[in-house]
Amino acid sequence: MLHLEGYACEGYASANDYLTAQERQGPVFPGPACILSDMRMPGLDGLELLAQLSARDEMPVILMSGASGIRDAVEGFRTGAVDFLVKPVETDELLAAVAKALAISARSRELRTRGQDLAQRLASLTPREQTVAARVAQGDTNVQIAEELGISLRSVKRIRQSAAAKLGAESTAELVLKFTEGKRGL
Repeated sequence: MLHLEGYACEGYASANDYLTAQERQGPVFPGPACILSDMRMPGLDGLELLAQLSARDEMPVILMSGASGIRDAVEGFRTGAVDFLVKPVETDELLAAVAKALAISARSRELRTRGQDLAQRLASLTPREQTVAARVAQGDTNVQIAEELGISLRSVKRIRQSAAAKLGAESTAELVLKFTEGKRGL
């Protein structure tokens, strides 16, 4: 059914087979992705798979089962499942869960890419630019920064402008936001 809806899918006989394939080849599909896993499988069950994937910060997981109770569903959500479907699953319900999981995956990829870009931009700052940007983020004025660092006001403005350009910031607020986000790792 997912193939018919236009989704690229790959199946595995067990959770262990999936994990082994991931270790060997990494992600198969380049775009947003999710995992649709049964709760009851040979070897690792759905909750154990979810726990391993959550520890690795992997893609979103949808759990499904025809034999599980409310306790398994609650545990699945606590462990990080984005949805828990009860078999037999209605087509609309499955498609909605997959769409939700793919949206989460896309957002996660976007944040990861943004974080990597910001980290690269932050790494491109000279030590002096980092110092000045940090002072700006702390709320210091240009005059305070110049006095504290023993440099001219003109130098502070130039360094600040250079740091803002490297970070892609068009305002002081944006400079502060990007610098602090970069330091926090998003």
